[in-house]
Amino acid sequence: MGYKLKTAGWIGIGVMAGVLTTVSLQTVARNTLAPLPLEELQQLAAVFGMVKSDYVEPVDEKKLITEAIAGMVASLDPHSQYFDKKSFKEFKEGTSGKFVGVGIEITQEDGLVKVVSPIEGSPAFRAGIKTNDLITRVDETAVKGLTLNEAVKRMRGEPNTKVLLTIFRKDENRTFPVSIVREEIKQQSVRGKVVEPGYAWVRVSQFQERTVDDFARKLDDIYKQDPQIKGLVLDLRNDPGGLLNAAVAVSATFLPENVTVVSTNGQTPDSKQILKATARDYLGRDGADPLKKLPSGLKKVPMVVLVNEGSASASEIVAGALQDHKRATIMGTQTFGKGSVQTFRPLGPDTGLKITTSRYYTPSGKSIQAKGIVPDVMIDDTEEGSPFAALRMREADLGKHLASGQGEEIKDVSREKARDEALKRLEEESRKPASERRPPEFGSDKDFQLMQALNQLKGKPVLVSKTLVERKEEPKEN
Repeated sequence: MGYKLKTAGWIGIGVMAGVLTTVSLQTVARNTLAPLPLEELQQLAAVFGMVKSDYVEPVDEKKLITEAIAGMVASLDPHSQYFDKKSFKEFKEGTSGKFVGVGIEITQEDGLVKVVSPIEGSPAFRAGIKTNDLITRVDETAVKGLTLNEAVKRMRGEPNTKVLLTIFRKDENRTFPVSIVREEIKQQSVRGKVVEPGYAWVRVSQFQERTVDDFARKLDDIYKQDPQIKGLVLDLRNDPGGLLNAAVAVSATFLPENVTVVSTNGQTPDSKQILKATARDYLGRDGADPLKKLPSGLKKVPMVVLVNEGSASASEIVAGALQDHKRATIMGTQTFGKGSVQTFRPLGPDTGLKITTSRYYTPSGKSIQAKGIVPDVMIDDTEEGSPFAALRMREADLGKHLASGQGEEIKDVSREKARDEALKRLEEESRKPASERRPPEFGSDKDFQLMQALNQLKGKPVLVSKTLVERKEEPKEN
Protein backbone atom coordinates (compact mmCIF):
# COMPACT_ATOMS: atom_id res chain seq x y z
CA MET A 1 0.00 0.00 0.00
CA GLY A 2 1.21 3.49 -0.79
CA TYR A 3 0.73 5.13 2.56
CA LYS A 4 2.44 5.06 5.92
CA LEU A 5 0.76 4.83 9.30
CA LYS A 6 2.29 7.11 11.89
CA THR A 7 2.13 6.29 15.59
CA ALA A 8 -0.74 8.39 16.79
CA GLY A 9 -3.66 7.63 19.01
CA TRP A 10 -6.36 5.58 17.37
CA ILE A 11 -4.31 4.65 14.36
CA GLY A 12 -2.50 1.80 16.00
CA ILE A 13 -5.53 -0.43 16.18
CA GLY A 14 -5.71 -3.20 13.70
CA VAL A 15 -2.22 -2.86 12.23
CA MET A 16 -0.88 -5.99 13.89
CA ALA A 17 -3.96 -8.08 13.40
CA GLY A 18 -2.78 -9.68 10.19
CA VAL A 19 0.38 -10.96 11.82
CA LEU A 20 -1.26 -13.17 14.41
CA THR A 21 -3.26 -16.22 13.49
CA THR A 22 -5.83 -18.76 14.50
CA VAL A 23 -3.81 -21.92 14.90
CA SER A 24 -4.83 -25.53 15.15
CA LEU A 25 -1.87 -27.33 16.79
CA GLN A 26 -1.78 -30.78 15.30
CA THR A 27 0.51 -33.06 13.36
CA VAL A 28 -1.00 -34.80 10.37
CA ALA A 29 0.52 -37.93 8.91
CA ARG A 30 0.61 -37.79 5.14
CA ASN A 31 1.05 -41.13 3.43
CA THR A 32 0.92 -40.01 -0.17
CA LEU A 33 2.38 -37.13 -2.14
CA ALA A 34 1.37 -35.77 -5.55
CA PRO A 35 3.92 -36.32 -8.34
CA LEU A 36 6.72 -33.77 -8.10
CA PRO A 37 7.37 -31.29 -10.97
CA LEU A 38 10.80 -32.65 -11.98
CA GLU A 39 11.65 -29.97 -14.55
CA GLU A 40 11.07 -27.14 -12.08
CA LEU A 41 13.01 -28.95 -9.36
CA GLN A 42 15.91 -29.35 -11.76
CA GLN A 43 15.81 -25.59 -12.38
CA LEU A 44 15.85 -24.97 -8.64
CA ALA A 45 18.89 -27.21 -8.27
CA ALA A 46 20.59 -25.46 -11.20
CA VAL A 47 20.00 -22.00 -9.67
CA PHE A 48 21.32 -23.23 -6.33
CA GLY A 49 24.46 -24.53 -8.04
CA MET A 50 25.00 -21.26 -9.95
CA VAL A 51 24.61 -19.12 -6.84
CA LYS A 52 27.01 -21.36 -4.94
CA SER A 53 29.67 -21.35 -7.67
CA ASP A 54 29.31 -17.93 -9.35
CA TYR A 55 28.20 -15.47 -6.66
CA VAL A 56 30.69 -12.69 -5.88
CA GLU A 57 31.55 -14.21 -2.50
CA PRO A 58 31.00 -17.58 -0.77
CA VAL A 59 27.45 -18.20 0.44
CA ASP A 60 26.08 -20.22 3.32
CA GLU A 61 24.39 -23.25 1.75
CA LYS A 62 22.06 -23.84 4.69
CA LYS A 63 20.99 -20.19 4.69
CA LEU A 64 20.23 -20.36 0.96
CA ILE A 65 17.98 -23.38 1.42
CA THR A 66 16.28 -21.85 4.46
CA GLU A 67 15.58 -18.62 2.56
CA ALA A 68 14.26 -20.59 -0.43
CA ILE A 69 11.83 -22.46 1.82
CA ALA A 70 10.77 -19.23 3.54
CA GLY A 71 10.21 -17.52 0.18
CA MET A 72 8.15 -20.41 -1.17
CA VAL A 73 5.86 -20.39 1.85
CA ALA A 74 5.61 -16.57 1.97
CA SER A 75 4.37 -16.56 -1.64
CA LEU A 76 1.16 -18.37 -0.60
CA ASP A 77 -0.61 -15.87 1.64
CA PRO A 78 0.26 -13.40 4.44
CA HIS A 79 -0.21 -15.95 7.23
CA SER A 80 1.72 -19.00 6.05
CA GLN A 81 5.24 -18.97 7.45
CA TYR A 82 8.38 -21.08 7.76
CA PHE A 83 9.90 -21.00 11.24
CA ASP A 84 13.62 -21.23 11.76
CA LYS A 85 14.98 -21.82 15.26
CA LYS A 86 14.61 -18.19 16.40
CA SER A 87 11.15 -17.49 14.95
CA PHE A 88 9.93 -20.89 16.17
CA LYS A 89 10.77 -19.92 19.75
CA GLU A 90 8.96 -16.58 19.37
CA PHE A 91 5.92 -18.34 17.88
CA LYS A 92 5.67 -20.74 20.81
CA GLU A 93 5.92 -17.83 23.25
CA GLY A 94 3.10 -16.01 21.45
CA THR A 95 0.64 -18.91 21.67
CA SER A 96 1.59 -20.05 25.17
CA GLY A 97 1.26 -16.63 26.76
CA LYS A 98 4.67 -17.17 28.37
CA PHE A 99 7.99 -15.45 27.71
CA VAL A 100 11.20 -14.59 29.52
CA GLY A 101 11.55 -10.89 30.27
CA VAL A 102 10.88 -8.18 32.86
CA GLY A 103 7.06 -8.20 32.75
CA ILE A 104 5.75 -4.90 31.43
CA GLU A 105 3.15 -3.89 28.88
CA ILE A 106 4.60 -1.11 26.77
CA THR A 107 3.88 1.37 24.01
CA GLN A 108 5.88 4.08 22.29
CA GLU A 109 5.73 7.79 23.03
CA ASP A 110 7.96 10.48 21.49
CA GLY A 111 10.49 7.84 20.43
CA LEU A 112 10.79 6.35 23.93
CA VAL A 113 9.30 3.22 25.45
CA LYS A 114 6.41 4.01 27.76
CA VAL A 115 5.19 1.64 30.43
CA VAL A 116 1.45 1.02 30.04
CA SER A 117 1.36 -1.29 33.01
CA PRO A 118 3.72 -3.61 34.90
CA ILE A 119 2.35 -7.17 35.01
CA GLU A 120 1.32 -7.92 38.59
CA GLY A 121 3.90 -10.06 40.40
CA SER A 122 6.52 -9.66 37.65
CA PRO A 123 10.17 -8.59 38.22
CA ALA A 124 9.32 -5.08 36.93
CA PHE A 125 6.35 -4.88 39.32
CA ARG A 126 8.54 -5.90 42.28
CA ALA A 127 11.26 -3.44 41.21
CA GLY A 128 8.79 -0.55 41.48
CA ILE A 129 8.30 0.22 37.78
CA LYS A 130 5.13 2.32 37.41
CA THR A 131 2.57 3.13 34.74
CA ASN A 132 3.70 6.09 32.57
CA ASP A 133 7.40 5.53 33.33
CA LEU A 134 9.57 6.16 30.28
CA ILE A 135 12.43 3.78 29.45
CA THR A 136 15.31 5.74 27.91
CA ARG A 137 18.01 3.02 27.80
CA VAL A 138 18.18 -0.78 27.85
CA ASP A 139 21.61 -1.67 29.21
CA GLU A 140 23.96 0.57 27.20
CA THR A 141 21.59 1.04 24.23
CA ALA A 142 19.56 4.24 23.88
CA VAL A 143 15.91 3.49 23.15
CA LYS A 144 15.47 6.55 20.95
CA GLY A 145 15.60 5.36 17.35
CA LEU A 146 14.66 1.75 18.10
CA THR A 147 11.39 0.24 16.97
CA LEU A 148 9.11 -1.11 19.66
CA ASN A 149 9.93 -4.69 18.63
CA GLU A 150 13.67 -3.98 18.82
CA ALA A 151 13.26 -2.57 22.33
CA VAL A 152 11.22 -5.63 23.36
CA LYS A 153 13.89 -8.02 22.07
CA ARG A 154 16.58 -6.22 24.10
CA MET A 155 14.53 -6.49 27.28
CA ARG A 156 13.87 -10.19 26.76
CA GLY A 157 16.56 -12.83 27.21
CA GLU A 158 17.48 -15.92 29.16
CA PRO A 159 16.08 -16.65 32.64
CA ASN A 160 18.10 -15.34 35.61
CA THR A 161 20.06 -12.82 33.50
CA LYS A 162 20.14 -9.13 34.40
CA VAL A 163 19.03 -6.17 32.35
CA LEU A 164 19.60 -2.53 33.34
CA LEU A 165 16.72 -0.16 32.50
CA THR A 166 17.16 3.60 32.70
CA ILE A 167 13.85 5.13 33.79
CA PHE A 168 12.59 8.69 33.44
CA ARG A 169 9.67 9.36 35.80
CA LYS A 170 7.86 12.49 34.65
CA ASP A 171 5.90 13.29 37.79
CA GLU A 172 9.10 13.18 39.88
CA ASN A 173 11.26 14.78 37.16
CA ARG A 174 14.13 12.35 37.71
CA THR A 175 16.07 9.70 35.83
CA PHE A 176 17.34 6.58 37.60
CA PRO A 177 18.61 3.07 36.80
CA VAL A 178 16.75 -0.13 37.71
CA SER A 179 18.48 -3.51 37.56
CA ILE A 180 16.02 -6.35 36.93
CA VAL A 181 16.58 -10.11 36.78
CA ARG A 182 14.65 -11.66 33.88
CA GLU A 183 12.28 -14.54 34.56
CA GLU A 184 9.43 -16.38 32.88
CA ILE A 185 6.39 -14.13 32.60
CA LYS A 186 2.84 -15.41 32.30
CA GLN A 187 0.74 -12.95 30.32
CA GLN A 188 -2.79 -12.17 31.39
CA SER A 189 -4.99 -12.33 28.32
CA VAL A 190 -8.22 -11.74 30.27
CA ARG A 191 -9.30 -8.67 32.26
CA GLY A 192 -12.68 -7.81 33.67
CA LYS A 193 -14.65 -6.02 36.32
CA VAL A 194 -18.09 -5.02 37.49
CA VAL A 195 -18.46 -1.65 35.79
CA GLU A 196 -21.50 -0.70 37.85
CA PRO A 197 -24.04 -2.68 39.85
CA GLY A 198 -25.56 -5.32 37.57
CA TYR A 199 -23.23 -4.76 34.60
CA ALA A 200 -19.87 -6.36 33.89
CA TRP A 201 -17.08 -5.94 31.34
CA VAL A 202 -14.74 -8.77 30.31
CA ARG A 203 -11.91 -8.25 27.85
CA VAL A 204 -9.99 -10.96 25.99
CA SER A 205 -6.84 -9.45 24.47
CA GLN A 206 -5.59 -12.66 22.81
CA PHE A 207 -6.57 -16.33 22.68
CA GLN A 208 -3.72 -18.26 24.31
CA GLU A 209 -3.23 -21.60 26.05
CA ARG A 210 -4.20 -20.14 29.43
CA THR A 211 -7.12 -18.03 28.15
CA VAL A 212 -9.89 -20.56 28.87
CA ASP A 213 -8.80 -21.06 32.49
CA ASP A 214 -8.29 -17.32 33.02
CA PHE A 215 -11.63 -16.51 31.37
CA ALA A 216 -13.52 -18.94 33.60
CA ARG A 217 -11.74 -17.62 36.69
CA LYS A 218 -12.52 -13.99 35.85
CA LEU A 219 -16.23 -14.69 35.20
CA ASP A 220 -16.44 -16.63 38.46
CA ASP A 221 -14.89 -13.68 40.33
CA ILE A 222 -17.34 -11.24 38.73
CA TYR A 223 -20.37 -13.32 39.73
CA LYS A 224 -19.06 -13.69 43.28
CA GLN A 225 -18.73 -9.91 43.44
CA ASP A 226 -22.21 -9.33 41.96
CA PRO A 227 -24.46 -12.41 41.61
CA GLN A 228 -27.20 -10.25 40.05
CA ILE A 229 -25.48 -9.48 36.75
CA LYS A 230 -28.08 -8.11 34.30
CA GLY A 231 -25.80 -7.39 31.36
CA LEU A 232 -22.34 -8.38 30.13
CA VAL A 233 -19.99 -6.71 27.65
CA LEU A 234 -17.49 -9.05 26.01
CA ASP A 235 -14.69 -6.85 24.67
CA LEU A 236 -12.77 -8.29 21.70
CA ARG A 237 -11.44 -5.01 20.32
CA ASN A 238 -7.85 -5.25 19.04
CA ASP A 239 -7.82 -8.98 19.83
CA PRO A 240 -5.64 -10.38 17.01
CA GLY A 241 -6.74 -14.00 17.51
CA GLY A 242 -4.77 -17.03 18.65
CA LEU A 243 -5.79 -20.59 19.40
CA LEU A 244 -8.90 -22.02 17.76
CA ASN A 245 -9.91 -24.19 20.73
CA ALA A 246 -9.84 -21.16 23.03
CA ALA A 247 -12.25 -19.33 20.71
CA VAL A 248 -14.60 -22.32 20.72
CA ALA A 249 -14.47 -22.43 24.55
CA VAL A 250 -15.27 -18.72 24.98
CA SER A 251 -18.19 -19.10 22.55
CA ALA A 252 -19.42 -22.23 24.38
CA THR A 253 -19.53 -20.26 27.64
CA PHE A 254 -22.58 -18.38 26.36
CA LEU A 255 -24.17 -20.78 23.86
CA PRO A 256 -26.44 -23.81 24.35
CA GLU A 257 -24.52 -27.05 24.49
CA ASN A 258 -23.69 -28.79 21.22
CA VAL A 259 -24.66 -25.98 18.82
CA THR A 260 -22.22 -25.25 16.00
CA VAL A 261 -19.58 -22.62 16.77
CA VAL A 262 -17.50 -22.74 13.60
CA SER A 263 -16.80 -25.00 10.64
CA THR A 264 -13.65 -25.28 8.55
CA ASN A 265 -13.10 -26.51 5.01
CA GLY A 266 -9.92 -27.19 3.03
CA GLN A 267 -8.29 -29.82 0.81
CA THR A 268 -7.45 -32.51 3.36
CA PRO A 269 -9.93 -34.59 5.39
CA ASP A 270 -8.59 -33.21 8.68
CA SER A 271 -9.23 -29.63 7.47
CA LYS A 272 -12.97 -30.33 7.21
CA GLN A 273 -14.35 -29.90 10.71
CA ILE A 274 -17.48 -28.80 12.52
CA LEU A 275 -16.66 -27.57 16.01
CA LYS A 276 -19.49 -27.36 18.50
CA ALA A 277 -20.09 -25.87 21.93
CA THR A 278 -18.99 -28.98 23.75
CA ALA A 279 -16.02 -29.77 25.97
CA ARG A 280 -14.58 -32.40 23.64
CA ASP A 281 -14.16 -29.74 20.92
CA TYR A 282 -12.35 -27.14 23.02
CA LEU A 283 -10.47 -28.84 25.85
CA GLY A 284 -7.70 -30.41 23.82
CA ARG A 285 -6.28 -31.85 27.01
CA ASP A 286 -7.14 -34.12 29.90
CA GLY A 287 -8.64 -32.79 33.07
CA ALA A 288 -11.68 -30.94 34.31
CA ASP A 289 -13.63 -28.51 32.17
CA PRO A 290 -13.04 -25.01 33.67
CA LEU A 291 -16.39 -23.83 32.24
CA LYS A 292 -18.39 -26.52 34.01
CA LYS A 293 -18.73 -24.70 37.34
CA LEU A 294 -19.67 -21.30 35.91
CA PRO A 295 -23.09 -19.83 36.78
CA SER A 296 -25.89 -21.08 34.55
CA GLY A 297 -27.01 -17.46 34.11
CA LEU A 298 -24.17 -16.91 31.64
CA LYS A 299 -26.17 -18.82 29.04
CA LYS A 300 -28.94 -16.23 29.15
CA VAL A 301 -27.49 -12.95 30.43
CA PRO A 302 -28.02 -10.12 27.87
CA MET A 303 -24.78 -9.52 26.00
CA VAL A 304 -22.97 -7.04 23.81
CA VAL A 305 -19.77 -7.98 21.99
CA LEU A 306 -17.46 -5.07 21.13
CA VAL A 307 -15.29 -5.45 18.00
CA ASN A 308 -13.21 -3.26 15.72
CA GLU A 309 -10.80 -3.50 12.77
CA GLY A 310 -8.21 -5.01 15.10
CA SER A 311 -10.50 -7.94 15.98
CA ALA A 312 -9.21 -10.82 13.90
CA SER A 313 -9.25 -14.56 13.48
CA ALA A 314 -10.28 -16.27 16.75
CA SER A 315 -12.10 -13.15 17.96
CA GLU A 316 -14.08 -13.13 14.70
CA ILE A 317 -15.04 -16.76 15.30
CA VAL A 318 -16.51 -15.81 18.68
CA ALA A 319 -18.31 -12.73 17.35
CA GLY A 320 -19.64 -14.64 14.33
CA ALA A 321 -20.95 -17.53 16.44
CA LEU A 322 -22.71 -15.29 18.96
CA GLN A 323 -24.13 -13.17 16.14
CA ASP A 324 -25.45 -16.08 14.07
CA HIS A 325 -27.09 -17.70 17.11
CA LYS A 326 -28.58 -14.28 18.05
CA ARG A 327 -26.99 -14.67 21.45
CA ALA A 328 -25.43 -11.20 21.54
CA THR A 329 -25.58 -7.82 19.87
CA ILE A 330 -22.35 -7.11 18.00
CA MET A 331 -21.32 -3.45 18.27
CA GLY A 332 -18.37 -1.40 17.04
CA THR A 333 -16.73 -1.42 13.63
CA GLN A 334 -16.23 -4.08 10.95
CA THR A 335 -13.61 -6.65 11.92
CA PHE A 336 -10.28 -7.46 10.27
CA GLY A 337 -11.52 -10.30 8.07
CA LYS A 338 -9.04 -13.08 8.76
CA GLY A 339 -11.15 -16.15 8.12
CA SER A 340 -8.43 -18.72 7.54
CA VAL A 341 -7.00 -21.43 9.77
CA GLN A 342 -3.29 -22.13 10.03
CA THR A 343 -2.00 -25.54 11.04
CA PHE A 344 1.42 -25.99 12.56
CA ARG A 345 3.52 -28.83 11.11
CA PRO A 346 6.77 -29.62 12.94
CA LEU A 347 9.76 -30.17 10.62
CA GLY A 348 12.27 -30.91 13.35
CA PRO A 349 12.88 -30.26 17.05
CA ASP A 350 13.13 -26.48 16.58
CA THR A 351 11.78 -25.73 13.09
CA GLY A 352 8.30 -25.92 11.63
CA LEU A 353 5.78 -24.76 9.09
CA LYS A 354 2.65 -22.75 9.75
CA ILE A 355 0.47 -23.20 6.68
CA THR A 356 -3.03 -22.12 5.80
CA THR A 357 -5.09 -25.30 5.57
CA SER A 358 -8.70 -24.11 5.53
CA ARG A 359 -11.19 -21.29 5.60
CA TYR A 360 -13.51 -21.02 8.53
CA TYR A 361 -17.25 -20.37 8.33
CA THR A 362 -19.75 -19.02 10.85
CA PRO A 363 -22.62 -21.31 11.93
CA SER A 364 -24.80 -19.95 9.13
CA GLY A 365 -22.13 -20.84 6.55
CA LYS A 366 -20.68 -17.37 5.90
CA SER A 367 -17.00 -16.99 5.10
CA ILE A 368 -15.37 -14.13 6.96
CA GLN A 369 -12.18 -14.23 4.89
CA ALA A 370 -11.36 -10.75 3.56
CA LYS A 371 -14.81 -9.56 4.67
CA GLY A 372 -14.97 -9.61 8.44
CA ILE A 373 -17.90 -9.49 10.83
CA VAL A 374 -20.26 -6.60 10.20
CA PRO A 375 -21.61 -5.32 13.54
CA ASP A 376 -25.33 -5.24 14.21
CA VAL A 377 -24.82 -1.68 15.45
CA MET A 378 -22.03 0.49 14.01
CA ILE A 379 -20.39 2.61 16.70
CA ASP A 380 -17.68 5.23 16.18
CA ASP A 381 -14.44 5.22 18.15
CA THR A 382 -15.36 8.45 19.91
CA GLU A 383 -18.30 10.76 20.24
CA GLU A 384 -16.66 12.91 17.52
CA GLY A 385 -16.53 10.00 15.06
CA SER A 386 -13.88 7.70 13.56
CA PRO A 387 -11.64 10.06 11.59
CA PHE A 388 -8.93 7.48 10.89
CA ALA A 389 -11.08 4.47 10.02
CA ALA A 390 -10.02 4.52 6.36
CA LEU A 391 -6.36 4.06 7.32
CA ARG A 392 -6.81 0.94 9.36
CA MET A 393 -5.44 -2.17 7.74
CA ARG A 394 -7.65 -5.20 7.21
CA GLU A 395 -7.12 -8.61 5.63
CA ALA A 396 -8.37 -7.32 2.27
CA ASP A 397 -5.56 -4.75 2.25
CA LEU A 398 -2.82 -7.39 2.50
CA GLY A 399 -1.02 -8.50 -0.64
CA LYS A 400 -1.64 -12.11 -1.65
CA HIS A 401 -4.58 -12.39 0.73
CA LEU A 402 -6.79 -15.42 0.35
CA ALA A 403 -10.12 -14.66 -1.30
CA SER A 404 -13.34 -15.43 0.54
CA GLY A 405 -14.41 -18.12 -1.89
CA GLN A 406 -17.92 -16.69 -1.86
CA GLY A 407 -18.55 -14.39 -4.79
CA GLU A 408 -16.52 -11.78 -6.63
CA GLU A 409 -14.54 -9.10 -4.85
CA ILE A 410 -15.84 -5.55 -5.20
CA LYS A 411 -13.59 -2.53 -5.58
CA ASP A 412 -14.54 0.35 -3.30
CA VAL A 413 -13.62 3.42 -5.37
CA SER A 414 -14.18 5.79 -2.47
CA ARG A 415 -11.45 4.17 -0.34
CA GLU A 416 -8.45 6.07 -1.75
CA LYS A 417 -10.20 9.44 -1.35
CA ALA A 418 -11.13 8.56 2.23
CA ARG A 419 -7.53 7.53 2.93
CA ASP A 420 -6.17 10.83 1.62
CA GLU A 421 -8.56 12.78 3.83
CA ALA A 422 -7.69 10.65 6.86
CA LEU A 423 -3.95 11.15 6.26
CA LYS A 424 -4.45 14.92 6.33
CA ARG A 425 -6.31 14.60 9.63
CA LEU A 426 -3.55 12.37 10.98
CA GLU A 427 -0.87 14.94 10.16
CA GLU A 428 -2.88 17.58 12.01
CA GLU A 429 -3.39 15.21 14.94
CA SER A 430 0.34 14.42 15.18
CA ARG A 431 1.10 18.09 15.88
CA LYS A 432 -0.91 17.98 19.10
CA PRO A 433 0.74 17.12 22.45
CA ALA A 434 0.95 13.39 23.18
CA SER A 435 -1.48 13.73 26.08
CA GLU A 436 -4.18 14.97 23.71
CA ARG A 437 -3.54 12.18 21.17
CA ARG A 438 -3.79 9.33 23.64
CA PRO A 439 -6.99 7.30 23.21
CA PRO A 440 -9.02 6.44 26.32
CA GLU A 441 -8.17 3.17 28.04
CA PHE A 442 -10.49 0.24 27.24
CA GLY A 443 -12.79 -0.40 30.16
CA SER A 444 -12.57 3.13 31.57
CA ASP A 445 -15.47 5.54 32.07
CA LYS A 446 -14.11 7.51 29.09
CA ASP A 447 -14.37 4.48 26.79
CA PHE A 448 -17.06 5.76 24.41
CA GLN A 449 -17.86 2.41 22.79
CA LEU A 450 -18.16 0.70 26.16
CA MET A 451 -20.57 3.40 27.33
CA GLN A 452 -22.72 2.83 24.23
CA ALA A 453 -22.66 -0.93 24.87
CA LEU A 454 -23.95 -0.32 28.40
CA ASN A 455 -26.68 1.94 26.99
CA GLN A 456 -27.69 -0.89 24.64
CA LEU A 457 -27.98 -3.33 27.55
CA LYS A 458 -30.02 -0.86 29.59
CA GLY A 459 -32.37 -0.02 26.74
CA LYS A 460 -31.11 3.57 26.59
CA PRO A 461 -30.45 5.55 23.38
CA VAL A 462 -27.24 4.57 21.58
CA LEU A 463 -25.15 7.03 19.55
CA VAL A 464 -25.01 5.06 16.31
CA SER A 465 -22.40 6.04 13.72
CA LYS A 466 -23.70 8.23 10.91
CA THR A 467 -20.69 7.64 8.66
CA LEU A 468 -19.49 4.04 9.07
CA VAL A 469 -20.73 1.61 6.42
CA GLU A 470 -19.92 -1.98 5.55
CA ARG A 471 -16.61 -2.38 3.74
CA LYS A 472 -16.85 -4.84 0.87
CA GLU A 473 -14.11 -7.30 -0.03
CA GLU A 474 -11.60 -5.61 -2.29
CA PRO A 475 -9.75 -7.17 -5.24
CA LYS A 476 -6.61 -9.15 -4.46
CA GLU A 477 -3.20 -7.86 -5.38
CA ASN A 478 -0.77 -10.59 -6.42
